[in-house]
Amino acid sequence: MQIRNTSKGYGSVAIAFHWTMAVLMIGLFAVGKYMTGLDPTAPDTFAIYQWHKSFGFLVLGLAALRLVWRFANPSPALPKEMPAYQRTAAHLGHAGLYALLFALPISGWLMVSASPWGIPTVLFNVIPVPHLPVPEMLGTKAQAENLFKEVHELLGFALLALFVAHVAAALKHHFINRDAVFKRMISTAPARAETPRRS
Repeated sequence: MQIRNTSKGYGSVAIAFHWTMAVLMIGLFAVGKYMTGLDPTAPDTFAIYQWHKSFGFLVLGLAALRLVWRFANPSPALPKEMPAYQRTAAHLGHAGLYALLFALPISGWLMVSASPWGIPTVLFNVIPVPHLPVPEMLGTKAQAENLFKEVHELLGFALLALFVAHVAAALKHHFINRDAVFKRMISTAPARAETPRRS
């Protein structure tokens, strides 16, 4: 099994990070939109919010681990024939995705911390998470909560937009450019191709 990245492809760890976080973010976005229409005082609503927060913190933790793994295992090189503007767009898009994977959960954490309801956060009903300090300059707790709620929602739509652009670019590489950019994120075969075979 090819665990680490090579200059030609991704290893199994990077691929697992990529798809696990993609599924989690799609689920969190869908549940987040669903939650906005629920009665906040209903018993089931509390449970849904707790699960949403739990998986949000899981994404935050995975994003940190993924960033560490990326520094230890540089990404494969982009195709040499890619125009400079596409390379720049690809790098900016990846940087934006990483930034939002951190900013989105943290904005949700700040929103919960500012809430006048004072509802505790307990990850997966096991691990309590303390609230973050909220600057007094943001006004009352209700005002701060509304601010972070708007920020959280805007960041969610920004992530969705980058996600759609990311998928579109991957499909373009696969069906139009016919290169290995998409294939190397679903298989370790391109990475293994660089590994010398033992006789």
